[in-house]
Amino acid sequence: MKKHLILFLIFFNSLVGCEKNSVIEQDNTVKITLNTKIITITQVIDGNPQNREVIIQTPNNIDVNKNYPIVFAFHGRGGTHSSWVNKLKSFTNNGEFVGVYPQGFLKSWNLGNVGSEPSNANDVVFVSLIIEELKKHSNLDFNKMYAIGTSNGSGMVNKLAIELSDFNAVAPIVSQLTEGMPIKESTKSISIFQINGAADSTIPIDGGSKLGHVFLDAKVSAELWASNFNCNPNPELKMIGEDTLYVYKNCSKNNEVRYLRVEKGEHNLHWGNPEIFDTIWTFFQRF
Repeated sequence: MKKHLILFLIFFNSLVGCEKNSVIEQDNTVKITLNTKIITITQVIDGNPQNREVIIQTPNNIDVNKNYPIVFAFHGRGGTHSSWVNKLKSFTNNGEFVGVYPQGFLKSWNLGNVGSEPSNANDVVFVSLIIEELKKHSNLDFNKMYAIGTSNGSGMVNKLAIELSDFNAVAPIVSQLTEGMPIKESTKSISIFQINGAADSTIPIDGGSKLGHVFLDAKVSAELWASNFNCNPNPELKMIGEDTLYVYKNCSKNNEVRYLRVEKGEHNLHWGNPEIFDTIWTFFQRF
């Protein structure tokens, strides 16, 4: 009798301990509650295994009864994933979403044009591997997954929107579609919030050849998204001070394409303008 009681107590305690940090699914797989940490994804690049870091930023106080939206954020060429921690920490600390900040190999994202970027990594596969790792955790809402990118990271966000079906909405900041990255027939209709600076000398708003890519005119880029998603081709125009917001509505999946032209915006227009992320997050939450 004592032996059976001891075994029962051990089993009971193990269940209680498990419930604090994990959920047991019906198929007996255990999903762990995700907390702030750095994870490593191993990927073969140019024939060699490479360990790639991803910063996970969660709320200070996790509500175990809530599944949090997910926001991926991609740095620009030469940047690091850690730069996003301070930019988005007000959202993650307050429990708005879980931030996922991958590190580009050689501080760059491979957009598919051979020789145009320092990295030859297949970054679409890399992001898919991150998503698979995230699915081992219990407190995430994969029906509310979004992506932000700046510069080269903005190009990566466009590539993910074209090639993957995991994201509900994306916000490419200071970059647009390129000739080498056409929208496909298989591309899922999602919501897009494209932001460009009219004074950007790094990625010209009017398009052209730069940094190993041929960029489309920024407004043409927004029109292509809208056309491919069967949105109303006649945008609503809203003036925000001297900036112009183009809103393409009535898209095929009740989504929306927005293009904000920032008249005095340079390539670093998001620096020192935290309200831009408030605007993007408000947009994301609608989808």
